Amino acid sequence: MKTLIIVDAQNDFMPGGSLPVPNGDQIVSVINTIQPKFDLVVASQDWHPQNHISFASNHPEKDVFGTIEIQGQSQTLWPDHCVQNTNGARFHPKLNTDCWEAIFRKGTDPSIDSYSAFYDNGHLKSTGLAGYLKEKGSSQLFFCGLAADICVYYSIFDAFKEGFACFFIEDASKALDAERFEKMKAEMVYHGIQIISSKEI
Repeated sequence: MKTLIIVDAQNDFMPGGSLPVPNGDQIVSVINTIQPKFDLVVASQDWHPQNHISFASNHPEKDVFGTIEIQGQSQTLWPDHCVQNTNGARFHPKLNTDCWEAIFRKGTDPSIDSYSAFYDNGHLKSTGLAGYLKEKGSSQLFFCGLAADICVYYSIFDAFKEGFACFFIEDASKALDAERFEKMKAEMVYHGIQIISSKEI
């Protein structure tokens, strides 16, 4: 079964949001165009409590984009974003959600971040997405969304480790740091993850 996974296409990651990805809103029309081509469409949604450990505002002695250590891993401190039940956490208003069968929320635990749609950053807790996809019979997973170099990237590699065939739809995604993402794309190719455009679906 051919499955589309839309990662975090939320207002706070769009231009004008609290953590905007450059030109992030340009992916919305592309995602809307490709959705009918899939047997199954699901999405992830960043869904943070206000006291989330990754927010710089909860560390008065630290600056935005500074780092701390959590669970033995380096954690970037972000602007407050995708706070539960705020407009910033909602999906872009022009994004078609009619055919979505499920939404998997992540980042709900205030004590650890969750870039991947599958697990938190410490791999301590699963969102249930992998099991859901396996039960549905999904074999090929196509990823798009925001940000390509963070949440999309980590989602793809968790899916890859779960044994799924993974595809990255480049023109339906945007990176926060485009230069860094070029190196990440090379890593994807090395591992056999296919990078495609929406026209190739």
